[in-house]
Amino acid sequence: MVESSAPSKVTSNHSLPRAIDLMDELQAGTLTAVSLLEATYRQIGEYNPRVNAICTLTPLEQVLPTAEATDAARRQGKLLPPLAGLPIAVKDLADVKGLPTTMGSLILAGQQATEDALFVARLRAAGAIIIGKTNTPEFGAGSNTFNPVFGMTKNPYDLSKVAGGSSGGAAAALCTGMVALADGSDMGGSLRNPAAYCNVVGLRPSLGRVPSPPVTIETFARMSVEGPMARTVEDCALMLQVMAGADRRDPRSLELSPLKIGESLSRSITDLRLGWAPQPAGLPIEPAILEVLGSAVQKMWQLCPAIEEINLECLKDAMSVFSTLRAAAFAQLLGDLYQSEGDRMKTTLQDNIRLGLALSHKAVDDAEKARLTMLAALDGLFDRFNYLLLPVTQVMPFPTDLEYPESINGQPMSSYIEWMSSCCIMSPFGLPCLSVPAGFSRDGLPVGLQIVGRPGDDWGLLQVAYAFQEHTHHWQQAPPMLREAAREVG
Repeated sequence: MVESSAPSKVTSNHSLPRAIDLMDELQAGTLTAVSLLEATYRQIGEYNPRVNAICTLTPLEQVLPTAEATDAARRQGKLLPPLAGLPIAVKDLADVKGLPTTMGSLILAGQQATEDALFVARLRAAGAIIIGKTNTPEFGAGSNTFNPVFGMTKNPYDLSKVAGGSSGGAAAALCTGMVALADGSDMGGSLRNPAAYCNVVGLRPSLGRVPSPPVTIETFARMSVEGPMARTVEDCALMLQVMAGADRRDPRSLELSPLKIGESLSRSITDLRLGWAPQPAGLPIEPAILEVLGSAVQKMWQLCPAIEEINLECLKDAMSVFSTLRAAAFAQLLGDLYQSEGDRMKTTLQDNIRLGLALSHKAVDDAEKARLTMLAALDGLFDRFNYLLLPVTQVMPFPTDLEYPESINGQPMSSYIEWMSSCCIMSPFGLPCLSVPAGFSRDGLPVGLQIVGRPGDDWGLLQVAYAFQEHTHHWQQAPPMLREAAREVG
């Protein structure tokens, strides 16, 4: 169950329907899959040229028969799966049978997938209509979505700013209404960062919640997960239920308890204890972000009075651990390709792979020991708090001509990923982490609040985020281009 006891308030500021609204209309017969598909392609035609979110689009005539078959089955009274007739585009890191998987790389341009990734197959089985791919940085490396194949994805709230990454195409497509649900992947914030920058919801599930066979990375370096993105928490919950579930080809997926899918997202959170870390582990955070999140935490306090400020000093070495394990993962995934095609990769990616290839066994072992020590400290924190609150991002969306911020509050960044430490420091521990819209800067740019839970507590995390969302309704503030279009129609 993903619905609340009352539907989310929709104002004239945001006319885009939620995925659960669309599914209700499809099931009631007041909307057809064909008309929804046609409307989706019109929305893409209107907004994609401006933001460049969808990088590969299947021609409408090729997917219309699937929509027509869905409508026919519904008219016949057949029992249909939960996403029957809903158009979805998949991040260009995952295979979709018959579509290219370029991963934003000239090396892979033209490569076509021969079968679906597991979660894509699950989306199809749930009735979703796969219409194309969303843009991502080269091999998903970095939190700025640009690549030499498809170019830059822009932020719908300010086209001169970045949309974040690596799931930037998914986030931009969601907030402009090109799709109602999207998938993302997240190693060091690739799902949470663009969600914060584009005022949508992004859930990095517990490690293993969404299996990803074949398992190609050693356990010590496995941090990347796939998860749902949507405009609202309830839509994220709907998609998670489709993506999640054990698969014997991914042993980690067998360790998790089932999702509490029979339990409503609506619940009181007054009895919870929350730890708020405005500058986790002493990280520099831009004042504009702290200003917005200070107000957001005050709103959360109205729902949950037991909030205590903490410093998360126990994670002061977490970025070093993350960087080591990330480099090891990139070396395992792309080391062979680097040896033959490295000169065709972006410089920052080359540097990362070389770092991974040069790692000693001792360096990896030291990182793993430090990770386990910090994991024990986090376990102690979760004895005190039910959930942790912290910034998603350390900087506001920055100009598109900048690959990454080189300093924050005057503090130099040593790499192209250090500016995302507020997400990266949580990644090595298998915890569910969620970015929820938390408000806007004085310049009208979105800011996200990161909520972190115990391993396996994905549903509880969604419930806390849902309570905050229903108290604040920040998701309803549409990008200027949608508000202008609504005024013109009105």
